[in-house]
Amino acid sequence: MSDLTPQQTATDSNAVARALRAALNEDWLATAVGLLLVALVLTGVIPTGLVP
Repeated sequence: MSDLTPQQTATDSNAVARALRAALNEDWLATAVGLLLVALVLTGVIPTGLVP
């Protein structure tokens, strides 16, 4: 019998690795921005009235 599933090539795995790395970086950037906003609100730099 022949295997009908395509084999991954080196370029496919590199593309997947780059996409995962980009997504991971975006997630951490969003986390850092959120924590920065919370810190600014808690320190009073951003007034409470601006936060819904």
